[in-house]
Formats: sequence, structure tokens, C-alpha cells
Amino acid sequence: MLTQCSPETLQVQPVVEVVLALGSNYQADKYLPLARQRLAALGEVRLSTAFQNPDFTATTQLPKPDYTNQCVHLTLTTPISLQQLHQTFKNLEGDCNRCRQTDLNQVRRVTMDIDILLIKLAEEKNSLSNKSTFKPMSNWIVMADRYPFKAHEAAGIEELISTKL
Repeated sequence: MLTQCSPETLQVQPVVEVVLALGSNYQADKYLPLARQRLAALGEVRLSTAFQNPDFTATTQLPKPDYTNQCVHLTLTTPISLQQLHQTFKNLEGDCNRCRQTDLNQVRRVTMDIDILLIKLAEEKNSLSNKSTFKPMSNWIVMADRYPFKAHEAAGIEELISTKL
């Protein structure tokens, strides 16, 4: 069962697993492997197939390069707050030379885009227990700002589920 939540309501919650959407429309063969390598430093990584998709915002008047997209299931070595995860991923985008453009009429070169699609939160510790281990809850939480999923995101998630997400 999936629950939808606004990311703002979960900022301080400790996350133990996350499903990400990676995207690049510029030098994807360079930046996707770099992002996957950096993500692997945070925990165990499982990958969907990488899909090449046209930019849905492209028009005849303003053609845009295709994106390479891939979903990633990341089981974190150490729980981290959603807010910290967002910052970690923004830093990783910067390490991939991501330059955020504000002119929508200009062709955007996106070296790396990382979006959080789903998360699993750590269970709260029992106050009577001295154990400091975290166990994932059974339910995934969908980031409401990312739902409904784009076709390539849904396909990537389905592939990860079929290989035992």
C-alpha cells in the first residue's frame, strides 16, 4: 500500500530506503555512471534499465535533446533525514556540473537531475528499548509532488519491483 505525502511534511524524518529518478540530456554517458558511483557510497544500489526519452517540453520551434532516464533503489547504510537527502542530491547534481537555467525558451543542458519518487522511513525506536537499530516500515511513501509518475518512472519502478524492490 502506498501513501502520498508532501515532502515538506517529512523533512526531518529519517529515511532508510529511497527510489530515485535520474535524468540527463547532456553527456549522460559521463554523468549517469558518476551519479551511480556516488550513490553507491551511500548504501546498496539497484538499478532499472536506462531509457532514452524525448523531452516532453520540446516543440517544433524549440527542439530539445533526448533524456536518458533511470530509476535507482537505494538502501541507505545509515538513516538520513529527507532534508539531508535532498541536499546531498543537490550537491551531487552540482558535482556533475548541473547549471540551473531560468530561461524556459532556452535549450537546457541537464547534466544530472535527481528526483526522489518514493521513500521508506525508519521505524521509531521503542522508548523502552536500548536498541539503536532502525527497521524499515513495510509501506512506501510516494512524494506527492512527483505523482503521478511519468511513463519512464513508472516503468523503472515496475522493473525494480519485479526484481524484488
